[in-house]
Amino acid sequence: MTMLFPAAVGAVGYVFPNDLHVHWSLMIVLYPYITGLVAGAFLVSALYRVFGVESLRPVASFALLFALAFLVCASLPLLVHLGHPGRAFSMFLTPNPSSAMAGFGYIYAAYGIVLALEIFFLYRPHLVERWRRSRGVKHLGYGLLTMASDDLSPEALALDRRIMSILARLGIPLAILLHGYVGFIFGGIKANPLWASPLTPVVFVLSACCSGVAGVMLAYVLLNRIGGRPVSQACVDTSLKYLWGFFALTFSLEMLEVLFQAYMGTDSWEALRLLLWGPLWSSFWIWQVLILSVVPTLLLGILILGRVGPGPRTVLGSLSAVLILLQVFFMRWNTVIGGQLYSHSERGMVMFRPGWVGREGGFVALGLMVLPLVILFVLGRIFPFWPREVNDFLHVVSARDEEPDRRLGIGN
Repeated sequence: MTMLFPAAVGAVGYVFPNDLHVHWSLMIVLYPYITGLVAGAFLVSALYRVFGVESLRPVASFALLFALAFLVCASLPLLVHLGHPGRAFSMFLTPNPSSAMAGFGYIYAAYGIVLALEIFFLYRPHLVERWRRSRGVKHLGYGLLTMASDDLSPEALALDRRIMSILARLGIPLAILLHGYVGFIFGGIKANPLWASPLTPVVFVLSACCSGVAGVMLAYVLLNRIGGRPVSQACVDTSLKYLWGFFALTFSLEMLEVLFQAYMGTDSWEALRLLLWGPLWSSFWIWQVLILSVVPTLLLGILILGRVGPGPRTVLGSLSAVLILLQVFFMRWNTVIGGQLYSHSERGMVMFRPGWVGREGGFVALGLMVLPLVILFVLGRIFPFWPREVNDFLHVVSARDEEPDRRLGIGN
């Protein structure tokens, strides 16, 4: 049994025997963390395409590819935890619309289709030009990606833009559902005082926005620094403003939930009090609250409201993004693992420490976090990350063909 469910490393007080195992371990922590990155990255693109935040144009296309790379891996932690991945297809073969967990399959598939179509129409002119210029296997590959359609007339490009606009608007509620339903599952478990709250889905969605904005901005800065390309300071500053706003709201709601439970003083508060000042003391109060919440909140406030130069602002903003990415992970850890550390006897607590080996170990978790970055690198070999690269390439091709009108629909 310990091979399937990690055993606790210690217990305090009176603990029921069936509470000595953490059934949802590191893979279930990783799953909402990855889906949060997907939803938040899509939001960055939607801020430009739907809400017209022009300063985010440099990262709008990259954010979609970032979301796709992590979306491909979003279900892997669940499949690893399941042990028999073939069982995952049961939700499609025997659908149950009333099941919140089965809902992931439907939402995941719908969102994946919308995201893939938006990327296709965004990069279709680029893929068509690559198809025309390539030979051999590459010609065949680009032909498959373009579905053998090479119409780049102004009317076709205008239709592409209209379709992208519809898909971007449709993707916003789907992205919220993709991650919000995870919080819905936890919040709907009435027997667990740490999870059962109407604020749980809201906090999950807002923290997803934080991690997505932080992840895209950090990747944008690092990739451009490594590649020797200039970084748009306006894009970084706008990202920091949205990051500060989302994170301040998220952190406020997290603390509001704890303060509300303490003020009400219900029966469930006693279990929460023992949990927060017991097994979760270090991971919650020291790491999640003090180091990874208070510090980046103050740092972002200084960067946005104070007079800090562009160079230090980018460096310190990137540091804040790293801290917030870690904070969201600790929030997922304290929610998923923390909710399983108290005994239903309400007179005992369980201590848990994950290992590095095994199906639920740290090495597997690290591999699952590196894999989306590898996929992102592969996508970058097919789709240019940055608008300038797309426009420069097509400018040369259009000048060669003496069809300058083609440039109207390219890039972001």
